[in-house]
Amino acid sequence: MAELRNSRAVALARRWDLIRLVTYGFASVAALAVDVGVFLLLLMAPVSAAGATAVGYCAGIVTHWLLSSRVVFADSVVAAGPLRRRQKMLFGISALVGLLLTTVIVASADRAGIDPRIGKVFAIAASFALTWLLRSKIVFRPLS
Repeated sequence: MAELRNSRAVALARRWDLIRLVTYGFASVAALAVDVGVFLLLLMAPVSAAGATAVGYCAGIVTHWLLSSRVVFADSVVAAGPLRRRQKMLFGISALVGLLLTTVIVASADRAGIDPRIGKVFAIAASFALTWLLRSKIVFRPLS
């Protein structure tokens, strides 16, 4: 009987992780819309591809924090105090790691003569995977 309860609990936890991943995907799409919108606008101005991607990514970071902390990981967000500051700091660090990866990929593509928008597509996939891992396993890990 205990084995059956454990297997149900494991199945439920896996289902919850999948739902959270899908919700994180929707939050990422919203943040990406902000990111890419700013990126494309700045590419029309006299701004370098690396600068445009960095500013766009930063705008997306703010959007992602708001959605992640209020929707995706709402059950794991600390209300206030030092743990909340730690969570924000870790989120910021995860965002900076994603920003660095994105900027390096886009700048490298641009230097290689590849359209920065193509580099941005590859950077989006790489950054999504990396930040999901960091945020789900470190930043918003369930508090027990």
